Amino acid sequence: MMPRPMFLIFLLLMIVITSQFEWKQQLVVDVDSSSSISQKQQRISKGVETVKEKIILVQEKNIRRLNEVVRHLQEQLQQCRSNHNVTANGTVSIY
Repeated sequence: MMPRPMFLIFLLLMIVITSQFEWKQQLVVDVDSSSSISQKQQRISKGVETVKEKIILVQEKNIRRLNEVVRHLQEQLQQCRSNHNVTANGTVSIY
């Protein structure tokens, strides 16, 4: 059997060695998790950018459609004004 002080020193050495091994593993896991977090953040930001681009495209399409409706309404207003200027007896009244 080992003398008691030698056994305690051996036990202490084993504890120190195993704890350092566990710390190194934990550091590797922390580095991996931080890199995966940054990758997730990059994917999220790409997704947000994609959504923003789609929203902009939809808004541009709506603006074009509204401009077309405004143009059509202006044409109708112009026609109404011209029809209103012609009276029943065929004379044109000027504002």
